[in-house]
Amino acid sequence: MASVDLTRIAGNISALNALNSLQNINGQLAMHQARLSTGKQILSAADDPSGMNIATTFNVRDQGMQTALGAIGDAQNLFANMEGGLQKVQDILVQMSNKALSAKGDTLGTNERNAITQQLKAFRDEINDVVAQTQWNGNALLGATSGSAGGATSALNFLTDASGGTTAFSFATGTTIAANQGFAAVGASGSAGLSLTDTALTITDSTSAGTASTAITNALNIVKEAISQEGAMAARLTFKQQALTVQDANTQAAYNRIMNANMAQEQVDASKLTILQQTSTAMLAQANASPQYLLKLFQ
Repeated sequence: MASVDLTRIAGNISALNALNSLQNINGQLAMHQARLSTGKQILSAADDPSGMNIATTFNVRDQGMQTALGAIGDAQNLFANMEGGLQKVQDILVQMSNKALSAKGDTLGTNERNAITQQLKAFRDEINDVVAQTQWNGNALLGATSGSAGGATSALNFLTDASGGTTAFSFATGTTIAANQGFAAVGASGSAGLSLTDTALTITDSTSAGTASTAITNALNIVKEAISQEGAMAARLTFKQQALTVQDANTQAAYNRIMNANMAQEQVDASKLTILQQTSTAMLAQANASPQYLLKLFQ
């Protein structure tokens, strides 16, 4: 700060020092008031270039994770839809199994077995309806009853992280659920299906009843395995959702620490600067009045 010489009134250094101090205080007070009004600690890149860079990275990461969490929620709804269809198919197959089992006894005559055959075929047709209705955005989830086998034949890809990476889920190739399995009662083109053909379900005697029972049991095993696999897939998504939620919270905390203002501290600083603003204004007025004392030398 420049030294003050009261004998040289043209310069009025005392007033200039007070004015500079007041301008500095006004600038600081305006900054703290802007932080209080916006809640932001970094108001522009000039305030903290590196901090702004890091905070922007965290913000982009956070928004990406929010998008991924939304996609995982959609995937969970898709799996819930798939599981609902499989559960219904399983319920129908259980009833079919009971009907075929009851036809093994020779207490039933030809008419009764014919009636059971017709009922089994009606149940089989209902399975096809359930499979056809189990869709998501027009895509078959359990295969198709005509044409291509549909959704059960290929991997389902879901967005599971903020970088745009996807995780693929598909029914594993195995002895019961193979590629192109599909869950239609009678396989569509390119699909094995559940193999519940008219021949397999036609019951005329105890032997054919046993054949029908075996076919239904095999179909039931396929569906039970599919429900198990679907549950495992849904559980994986749940784990990913939980992990991503924790990462998102940590990312938001890091962004908040860099970018957002400490409101309590900003209020304290603003109050202090308001007082200094008032005292600096008073000192400026006093400094402007100082040259008047020099005039007494000329009286």
